[in-house]
Amino acid sequence: MNCRHCKASLTETFLDLGLAPPSNAYLTAVELSKPEKQYPLKIMVCTVCWLVQTEDYAEADELFSSNYAYFSSTSSSWLAHAARYAEKLTKMLDLNETKLVIEVGSNDGYLLKNFLTTGVSCLGIEPTASTAAVAKQLGISVIQEFFGKALGKRLASDGRQADLIIGNNVYAHVPDINDFTMGLKALLKPTGTITLEFPHIKELIEYNQFDTVYHEHFSYLSLCTVERIFKGAGLRIWDVETLPTHGGSLRIYGCHFEDTRVTTNAVERLRNEEVGFGLQNLAIYQKFQIQANKVKKDLLGFLIEQKNSGKRVAAYGAAAKGNTLLNYAGVTSDLLPFICDAAIAKQGKYTPGSHIPILPPSALSSEFWDFILVLPWNIVREIMAENSELKASGTKFVVAVPEMRTL
Repeated sequence: MNCRHCKASLTETFLDLGLAPPSNAYLTAVELSKPEKQYPLKIMVCTVCWLVQTEDYAEADELFSSNYAYFSSTSSSWLAHAARYAEKLTKMLDLNETKLVIEVGSNDGYLLKNFLTTGVSCLGIEPTASTAAVAKQLGISVIQEFFGKALGKRLASDGRQADLIIGNNVYAHVPDINDFTMGLKALLKPTGTITLEFPHIKELIEYNQFDTVYHEHFSYLSLCTVERIFKGAGLRIWDVETLPTHGGSLRIYGCHFEDTRVTTNAVERLRNEEVGFGLQNLAIYQKFQIQANKVKKDLLGFLIEQKNSGKRVAAYGAAAKGNTLLNYAGVTSDLLPFICDAAIAKQGKYTPGSHIPILPPSALSSEFWDFILVLPWNIVREIMAENSELKASGTKFVVAVPEMRTL
């Protein structure tokens, strides 16, 4: 395999999690008796441009199918994050009814609805039918396609270049990152702005977030690598922010390379921080497998100990990261009888690979549970607040990442 960006030969493994099904491929009861597709989940690192990337196996149209079950609006904290972003960018760029905002990977309209209510023209690009349908019900115009250079050029030729292009947690999900970036270039007005948010590979390594590795994430990104990809497409990063979302993310601000905006000091500071951390040194990547293995062993040890002592453990949040963790650890319903999730699209289904039933949150109130294992650790405080009556009754909340601990 060659690097998806610079085409150099890939020889170094960052993480090998064995075989796993796509993390958002939830199963119906009927599908439990049918063969389940699994793919190697192996992550490589390019020692030329330092793009961390999945080994090529799964196809994007299989991962982002018509019944895709991730709906952004399920999380109240994520909705609040989106509202704050919309308010900030509206003021920063003086967005009004004469401006066009385009979101790539617009999901269920969780973000664009904030612009729509202020009269700003919006367009969503979303390939998954299940989420696009919800956005359309909100009155958002949606193009139901995968985004790339061809679609960017087609919209530009139709006179629909954007003043603001948004890509929140989509850049890591594209198999051809060069083609996608060239699409951004084509779609952007001469004085337009791009903002992309994506989990930061530095935080993933530093805080042992190996469960954020799954097939839908084709790339694991740093500022330095994204700068290089942008430059190859004729774009430039002029500012960057660090965010707490998804365990630690970056929001980069991009423009055409020749744009007159001055690059902020924040870009150089973060660039130097990444180099100092070792993101351009192979050693930092070679020890990560050991950290992932420890989380696996500690989780299994905890669940087995509780079962042997007669304690009752359920889980909350059938998130993709949880599915990565459960499948790598080999956890099934004998150790976790069910997982609760607020997303209606997941309820009544089963987790991929581990085949654990997914129930509504109300299932937790029917009887006492000693422990609730929170799988989406990035929103654990939100989940604990929503289930405060369980904590008051003596239930303990635990997470396995970055290490096994009680909250």
